[in-house]
Amino acid sequence: MLLTIDVGNTHTVLGLFDGEDIVEHWRISTDARRTADELAVLLQGLMGMHPLLGDELGDGIDGIAICATVPSVLHELREVTRRYYGDVPAVLVEPGVKTGVPILTDNPKEVGADRIINAVAAVDLYGGPAIVVDFGTATTFDAVSARGEYIGGVIAPGIEISVEALGVRGAQLRKIEVARPRSVIGKNTVEAMQSGIIYGFAGQVDGVVNRMARELADDPEDVTVIATGGLAPMVLGESSVIDEHEPWLTLIGLRLVYERNVSRM
Repeated sequence: MLLTIDVGNTHTVLGLFDGEDIVEHWRISTDARRTADELAVLLQGLMGMHPLLGDELGDGIDGIAICATVPSVLHELREVTRRYYGDVPAVLVEPGVKTGVPILTDNPKEVGADRIINAVAAVDLYGGPAIVVDFGTATTFDAVSARGEYIGGVIAPGIEISVEALGVRGAQLRKIEVARPRSVIGKNTVEAMQSGIIYGFAGQVDGVVNRMARELADDPEDVTVIATGGLAPMVLGESSVIDEHEPWLTLIGLRLVYERNVSRM
């Protein structure tokens, strides 16, 4: 089986693939202070519960694919693969790794690995032109051309960042649960804040995507808009532009990149 690990700024998502099928997944907090040994113990605890894997760390794992937006975590995961999975082929997404997607930006090395991986999966699943909207710590919008090229994108503050900022900077406001309110017009402070977050972000997504689509294709209707990320379900029902929801887009992209590189190792 293939173990895929997507390290984000706030959460780390792990997926277990049997061929092309994801058979298990886990979401844990990202902690830049965790050492390689701590990460190994955490992996053993999670995967030791799966009936298709053995009791020992590494049993049943045939390959590993990792992308990370936190350099310190990537460093420790590299050590995990070396010390605990020494005989297992591992692909860590970084400059020089074959993705199959040309990166047409001013400085390709500064584009987050997760954004490139999302583009890889989008091209494979839906073709181009496409826009990937990833609802994570930041809300990112990534554009893929009709020829399958990554051509750039947009980065905006994420939902949780916005909620925290309101709670910290608003003298009479507090941190709230991100949930859909009873109506757009809030009847109390909490509902008013929830409405601002949910419908505000839905409006942001529609506005940004429509502008990107007009630049991306002669006919904006030709652009497929794919939503992913842990907070995507909060906005899906309120946005008018999202065509597809693929919660495991990044993990699928990691599987594809692994397959494209493992034969070269």
